[in-house]
Amino acid sequence: MAKTTVSKAALIVALMLKIVRSIAIVDDDPAVLKAVARLLSTRSFTVRTYLSGFQFLASLQSGLPDCLIADLQMPDMTGLELQKNLASRGLQIPTIIITAHDEAGMRDESKSAGVIAYLVKPVQDTSLFAAIDASSRTTTN
Repeated sequence: MAKTTVSKAALIVALMLKIVRSIAIVDDDPAVLKAVARLLSTRSFTVRTYLSGFQFLASLQSGLPDCLIADLQMPDMTGLELQKNLASRGLQIPTIIITAHDEAGMRDESKSAGVIAYLVKPVQDTSLFAAIDASSRTTTN
């Protein structure tokens, strides 16, 4: 029987790739949900999409995602309000805020609230994947 050897570096890479597998996207724009979900699926992420923060909160009984991507400006509950709601429940989900309206005050408030990244639409693929990578480092600490 052949013995298979795997380098320590290969094992570390494999573990890092498995840290963030499930991503929830919350945005009131169906086109954004579809585009971001399609992009993430190219990297083999399991993606669930929600049209509102309330819809996402109702889904929590089926399990928590490894990472949350939420639009900042949505009716009824903003992405930042959603993140704060989760924190008030003691739920620590690494959160990435996306927005079409870059405002310095909201950027600062998001960072103060513990958001991993604040990205402006249209979101660059490399920026989004870097933020997801940062969220995986957060989940391991």
